[in-house]
Amino acid sequence: MATIDLSNIADFVANEGHGVKGLSEIGLQKLPKQYIQPIEERITTNTVILDDQIPIIDMSNWDIHNKLVSQKICNAAEKWGFFQIINHDISLEVLESVKDVTYRFFNQPTVEKNKHSKENSSTNNMRYGTSFSPKAEKVLEWKDYLSLFYVSDEEVAALWPCALRDEALEFLRNSEIVMKKLLEALMKGLNVKEIDESVLMGSKRINFNYYPKCPNPELTVGIGRHSNNSTLTIFLQDNIGGLYVKKLDNDMWVHVPPIHGALVIIIGNALQIISNGRYKSIEHRVMANGNNNRISVPIFVNPKPSDIIGPLRKVLESGEEPIYKQVLHSDYVKHFFRKAHDGKDTVDFAKIN
Repeated sequence: MATIDLSNIADFVANEGHGVKGLSEIGLQKLPKQYIQPIEERITTNTVILDDQIPIIDMSNWDIHNKLVSQKICNAAEKWGFFQIINHDISLEVLESVKDVTYRFFNQPTVEKNKHSKENSSTNNMRYGTSFSPKAEKVLEWKDYLSLFYVSDEEVAALWPCALRDEALEFLRNSEIVMKKLLEALMKGLNVKEIDESVLMGSKRINFNYYPKCPNPELTVGIGRHSNNSTLTIFLQDNIGGLYVKKLDNDMWVHVPPIHGALVIIIGNALQIISNGRYKSIEHRVMANGNNNRISVPIFVNPKPSDIIGPLRKVLESGEEPIYKQVLHSDYVKHFFRKAHDGKDTVDFAKIN
C-alpha cells in the first residue's frame, strides 16, 4: 500500500499518479482539507428538486416517427440542455463492456496508469490525471480520469491503453451514428438542412471517469459545476447515480437518475454559440459518494481546433442579432482548460460585449 505525507497530498495524487483512488484505498477516515469545497459549491437537500426530471426521449422507430422525435429533441435542447435517450440502437453489450473496461483500467497498478500521464505519455492526445486542472484549482475535485482524443484507428491501435482500447473504439463508432441523428434533428430545428460535420463533430474525445468512495462526501464534489465546451456530449453513467443538472429558470438542481441502457445527451457551449443561444448548454456537476465507487464515460464531439465558430448564417437570416462573435475554436478550448470549473462563465469568452 502506498504511503502518504498528508501535508503534501497534491504531490501524492497528481505528481506521483495515485489519484484519489489511491487516497480512498489507504483508508482515510477524514476528507483532506484540499478537497473541502466552500459551502456554496456543495449540493444540499435545500438546493435539490425531487419532483422534477429531465426529458426521456424514445428513439425507437426513428424513421417512422422522425418529426415527432425531432421536435422532442429540439424542445429538450431549448428548455433543459439535457435529456436522456432510450432505444438508441447501441447495444447493451457495448455499453456494459465499456463500463467493465473502465474498472479494468483504473484497477491497474499506479505505475501502469501513470504511463499515460501528461508527463509520461508519448502523445498530447492521451492523458491520465486527477481532478480537473489541479494547478488552477483552489480546491480539488474527487475524481480520476483518462482522456483520449481520437485521431485515427491507427493511433488507437498504437497508443491507446490495451486495457480498454477495443471497447472504447467500439463505443465511439456506435455513438457517432447516434450523434449524427441528434445533430440532424437539431439543425433542422434551426432550418439548416445539411449538417457541416467538420464544424459540428470534426473532433472527438472519450473520457473515462472514476469516482472512488469518499470520506465525508457531503463536503466535496466529484466534478464541480460547469458546462461542456463541446457541440454535444453523449454520456454513459453506471447505476450509482450522482449527476445533477441545474434548472434554467432558477438555482435549483435536478438529479439525473440512471436508467438501464439509456444515454444522457448534453448540449455543449459550442452548440449554444452556433445556435445563437437557442440551444442551451447547462451547468451540471457530480456528487461524491461515501458508499460506492462510481464511473462514467462521456464522449465529446467538437468542432476541429482550426474551425471558426459563431452563430450560423441561417440562424441570423431573419434579422436576429448575434449574441456571440466568431472565435477560433482552439482559442476557446485553451480558455476553457486553463481555468478551474466555474459554472458557465467560460461561454462568455465568445459573447459580444
